[in-house]
Amino acid sequence: MANIKAPRDAFGETLAKLGDTNDKIFVLDGDLAGGTKTCYFAEKFPNRYLNVGIAEQNMIGVAAGLARVGFIPIASTFACFAPGRVYDQIRQSVAYSNLNVKIMSTHPGLAVGLDGAIHQSLDDIGLMRGLPNMVVLAPSDEISTSKAVEKAISYQGPVYVRIGRKECPIHFSEDMEFEIGKGYMLKDGQDIAIIAHGSMVDISYRAAQKLEAKGIRARVIDMPTIKPLDVEIVLKAARETKGIVVAEDHFKYGGLYSAISEIIVEKQPCKVKAVAVEDTFGESGKPDELYEKYGLTEENIISKALDILK
Repeated sequence: MANIKAPRDAFGETLAKLGDTNDKIFVLDGDLAGGTKTCYFAEKFPNRYLNVGIAEQNMIGVAAGLARVGFIPIASTFACFAPGRVYDQIRQSVAYSNLNVKIMSTHPGLAVGLDGAIHQSLDDIGLMRGLPNMVVLAPSDEISTSKAVEKAISYQGPVYVRIGRKECPIHFSEDMEFEIGKGYMLKDGQDIAIIAHGSMVDISYRAAQKLEAKGIRARVIDMPTIKPLDVEIVLKAARETKGIVVAEDHFKYGGLYSAISEIIVEKQPCKVKAVAVEDTFGESGKPDELYEKYGLTEENIISKALDILK
């Protein structure tokens, strides 16, 4: 585990690398460069970096202005602040105008841990996937995060990237070809499908291995693009297995579970269950303890899978 980078570190390093070859990248930070790791870019390119301070609404306005004059602005802070504190500015100044702004937020979900409920952004995917023109990405490990950042910057239009704080075991190789709108099958299986994003991908993979020991073949799909969703991989899972478990560090409502359920109910009805935070706020605590208390565990994934198979 010691050699595994947190996704936020991969994000910071990737930005700094891309700055060498793309002089249109301009990074904005809300006084959290050390936490988001935009400090790597700031050190190399101080003339294309601006700390706007604790003024996140202004940061989005500045980003929109930079996009208007040809820059590729990266607006970065914690997910509780963007989109949480700046939803109106994102809606009016970025999404409505379809501007080439990239909102790359770190520290989402219960994984923030000791920072407590007000900093645990569990509704950010729901907020952003509801906006026209907005692409929503939620990569898992350091490799998929780096590739997602590269693809978001090369994409023309607004993108929200949800970037994890805690280290996640690697499930992708360096030659991964990241595509917006594509899900990735990490493990095949014909009995049950588990679809996850971010920090829940490895937990889902480990749950699938335990199901395998029980003679149950579980398919594991990493879904790093929440919008546009990979409809085909979802429908294929619905057709070829007995049901789907969706696992995410997000509220049950509005996130990947909702997105998948919308597709399933219309095109390929099957049993779908969620391993997510129910209709409640979190609290302060160590991430692993919070995951246990709120049910974001291998055991809960296994339990939901067995319920479907009954």
